[in-house]
Amino acid sequence: MGKNMINQHYSFIILTHDEEIHLPRLLNSICNLNAAVYILDSGSTDQTIPIAQQFGAQIRQFPFSNHPQQWHHALEHFDIRTPWVIGLDADQILSTELNQLLLDFKDKNYSNIDGIYFNRKNYFKGKWIRHGGYFPFYQLKMFRADKAISDLNEGMDHRFIVNGKTLIWEKGCLIEENLKENNISFWINKHNTYSNLLAKEEIERKLFLRKQILKPLFWGNPDQKRAWLKKLWWQMPLFVRPALYFSWRYIFRLGILDGYQGFLFHFLQGFWFRLIVDVKIREMTKNHEQN
Repeated sequence: MGKNMINQHYSFIILTHDEEIHLPRLLNSICNLNAAVYILDSGSTDQTIPIAQQFGAQIRQFPFSNHPQQWHHALEHFDIRTPWVIGLDADQILSTELNQLLLDFKDKNYSNIDGIYFNRKNYFKGKWIRHGGYFPFYQLKMFRADKAISDLNEGMDHRFIVNGKTLIWEKGCLIEENLKENNISFWINKHNTYSNLLAKEEIERKLFLRKQILKPLFWGNPDQKRAWLKKLWWQMPLFVRPALYFSWRYIFRLGILDGYQGFLFHFLQGFWFRLIVDVKIREMTKNHEQN
């Protein structure tokens, strides 16, 4: 693709909030693709907006409530002119292999496809979390602009849904590393907020105020399989399930091989965070019964 040619196949949408540490890294990893970049910001007070402007991105601002709502707003309000959209988080970059796949991408070669799953490599405190079920990890990140929705029945985790045929790119990956999480206080504060959202979501599901849009299928696509596992999770007893989940990740899925950083990640994300959610579910339920 020539330097002066504007990419006619896909555009990027990126969510930001105080991402001056991450945004240059991401935008530099996609700038050779010559694609339009749309950024939905939720009130950054650092240099995020000036950095986005320097790279020629189109910017909108919208107050943050949760990630699914942010993505819904982005898909509804940006004037996308390409048939495909790639939705990225600010702390992600493209691997060299994934960049090449996108350089070679032509819409006509995917006429019967509506969505493409990218693999993801997750880093924590500078360490690739390779085990514990974290790699390979496929996310629907590229989809036809007129065929995708953000799943608003999710309270914290976000996912895109397309009704048509999807495929998985086995080669290449998104590299995800939130450098702000090198400060453990940031990680704890962030996940304390997330635990509120997740506890509230699970209570609402028990009250039938939320329902799964995506059909849970263990042998389905990656999102359908995760939906099946979530359904199983909701049926498990509180306080027992965090211990089972951590054991599954750390022992049976070999998270123990991820070293010191891996222990911290699997324990904090797989046990501590899930335990806090269960405690808050119990507290919220009691408050609701008393009122």
